[in-house]
Amino acid sequence: MRGRPAARVAVITGASAGVGRATARLLARRGMRLALLARGGSGLRGAAEDVRAAGGVALPIETDVADHRQVEAAADRATSELGPIDLWVNNAMASVFAPFTEIGPEEFRRVTEVCYLGYVHGTRAALDRMLPRGTGTIVQVGSALAYRSIPLQSAYCGAKHAIVGFTESLRCELLHDRSPVRLTMVHLPALNTPQFDWVLSRLRNRARPVPPIYQPELAARAIVYAADRPGRREYWVGASTVGTILGNRCLPGLLDRYLARTGYSGQQTEQPADRSRPANLWHPVDDGTGADPGAHGAFGTPYRTRSPQLWLSQHRGVVTAGLLSAGTVAGVLFGTTPWRRR
Repeated sequence: MRGRPAARVAVITGASAGVGRATARLLARRGMRLALLARGGSGLRGAAEDVRAAGGVALPIETDVADHRQVEAAADRATSELGPIDLWVNNAMASVFAPFTEIGPEEFRRVTEVCYLGYVHGTRAALDRMLPRGTGTIVQVGSALAYRSIPLQSAYCGAKHAIVGFTESLRCELLHDRSPVRLTMVHLPALNTPQFDWVLSRLRNRARPVPPIYQPELAARAIVYAADRPGRREYWVGASTVGTILGNRCLPGLLDRYLARTGYSGQQTEQPADRSRPANLWHPVDDGTGADPGAHGAFGTPYRTRSPQLWLSQHRGVVTAGLLSAGTVAGVLFGTTPWRRR
């Protein structure tokens, strides 16, 4: 961890399914003590079983991150039962798939409170316990949509943009105070998680992630890597994330028109939506009586579990040294060839 002690106690929000569930499994292999925060009782029980099976200690706590009082209570309980918090991963999310004009004001507010204010509440709870100790790491799980919004997800995209603004402001304050607490972000691509099975959707057809689609284990590896090396401001996971962010910086107007043509169909399958399917915006689908959602969604298994881009990002020092060495060798070889001599 480049001089930083290994984390022993971590809090993960949105831990009952998807990326949070996969991250909990990975951290549990280190024998860590994990507070698992989410609303769904069935998913939390499953996540706790995963953690214990992997060699970790699990403390499942039913928590709605939109309520700062619940987040504070969960942080107090985690500290009391597991010990001082070394790592806090903000990951909980909710969304509505619909054009903006079909999203009600209270629905928009709910998504904002979970996806944005949930991160604010989690960060505050973490800092209240880390700053007095002078140590700790906070990882904000972001998205390519934090920099490039797409149609049909205005509430979610707005919240992800807000997280970036909040995190950058806070980072400056921590630097000003010379705080040893570290803050980093991990921006993810489209993932095969259960959110598409329970997200509130008013689309004609079944909602889906936009290809290329990655498995949540890739995101978990990136989050754990970032937690170990929080000195970087942010990590971009997947070539699609890199292309989306850089493309938006260079040609935002072109992307507007491209997404206007493809963004609706790209987020729907050809299968009609099930209008009777329950959604988890207001209440968890896995409320203790429902099935455990697990980490994976329902889009099959032939999706990506590896990312060459992530490997290059993690080994950029070696890659840079290799490129410089190759350039030096090339310069020597080409600089001494007969046709270059005068």
